[in-house]
Amino acid sequence: MKSAKSLCKKLLNFKNTVITGCEFYTDADSVNHIRIQARPSKWHENECPYCHRRCPGYDSRCRKPRIWRGLDWGTTLVEIEYQTHRIECPEHGVVVADIPWAYPGSGFTKDFDLTAAWFAVHLPRSVVAEYFRVDWETVGRCISRTKDVIEPEISHRLDNLVNIGIDETSYKKGHKYITVIVNHDTNTVVWIALGHGKSVLEKFYQQLTEEQRTSIKVVTGDGAKWITECVDEFTPDCVRCVDQFHVVQWAMDTLDEVRRESWRDAYTQVKELKKANPRKPGRPKEDDPVTQEIRQASEKADKIKNSSYALGKAPENLTEKQKIRVEMISKTDKRLYRAYCLKESLRLLLKLKDLGEAEVELKHWLWRASHSRIPAVYELYKKIKRHKDHILNAIRLGMSNARIEAANNKIKLIIRKAYGFRNIQNLIDMVYLVCSNLRIPLSNRKPILGL
Repeated sequence: MKSAKSLCKKLLNFKNTVITGCEFYTDADSVNHIRIQARPSKWHENECPYCHRRCPGYDSRCRKPRIWRGLDWGTTLVEIEYQTHRIECPEHGVVVADIPWAYPGSGFTKDFDLTAAWFAVHLPRSVVAEYFRVDWETVGRCISRTKDVIEPEISHRLDNLVNIGIDETSYKKGHKYITVIVNHDTNTVVWIALGHGKSVLEKFYQQLTEEQRTSIKVVTGDGAKWITECVDEFTPDCVRCVDQFHVVQWAMDTLDEVRRESWRDAYTQVKELKKANPRKPGRPKEDDPVTQEIRQASEKADKIKNSSYALGKAPENLTEKQKIRVEMISKTDKRLYRAYCLKESLRLLLKLKDLGEAEVELKHWLWRASHSRIPAVYELYKKIKRHKDHILNAIRLGMSNARIEAANNKIKLIIRKAYGFRNIQNLIDMVYLVCSNLRIPLSNRKPILGL
């Protein structure tokens, strides 16, 4: 039969460690604890925690022992006790000697940090904090330590980049943004930084070596000027693409602006009719021409106001009620229907696979938009004309920002699950863990290939 010390060492899964004793006690909240006295083995007690070099001691052991939390054994809270001391490393200076069961600066065992981070990837942080009996900010620190252990150097993510996507996404109210760069070929996030704009994107390109910049062939993104300027400055030989999603989004915003103008015009007409024909005492007659005119104008205004969803959908996806609404607009509001037709023709031409055909159709669309006599559509025409070559590049190469939009959705979900992040570094580390091919290893399990 094994001794208590051997059993504790086996259950803790510690290496290079000697168990010297253990005791049970109950705290003021009636929570059962087991406190295990441990120490590094003689061969490893004076190692640097960063380079693992054996170093001379700097001072004697601390007067008060330190306590590390371990994973619970059933319902019993596990604690590890040891009197630490400092060493003098030629490279890292005076540091606390390496503790085999914990990462540098952590008050938890390695298995605790990894397990807490694994739970945080799949569950809200508040739930993880409650389950592990720690503060929710402590969960964030476990996430950062785990990410640093799994991937201590992220520069290798920037190797062999060929097709990348650039976009910004908000992480907090008040126009708080982060810039995200995705590798289209591996569908992983390769770089994240706080803020957005040219000054932020320049930091990404400045981190790249000349060889890494040369390997980039395609950059996708929205029509932001700062993306184009950085691409032209740092990688002038690569192809800049504006994906179809953002182009259609521009058209949708323009259509919605025209719809709001049409609704305002229709609502103004209703007010003018009511002002010119004040209501007389008593119930209005149903067959009164003025009453019918006011009612028809009011119905038209309401239908235009509530037509946003119908006008945004593709014709083949419309319900019967939505088809009737679009047909009504085609008969009563030629300007709004013309903007709707231009949006649809733009959406369809962006689906073309043949570059020559797409170029001809886009040229024809630009002519129609420039002669539409609709100010909002004319502004869209100028915007698409500026990005014409970039749009055609996306059609020619079949590239889109779908992967980075999916990454943005994951980031929004991460933020929602955590109910927001106060520490932006915790958010960045969590995004790296979730939106890449990193896998958190858990102890006493089948090894994960590639780790």
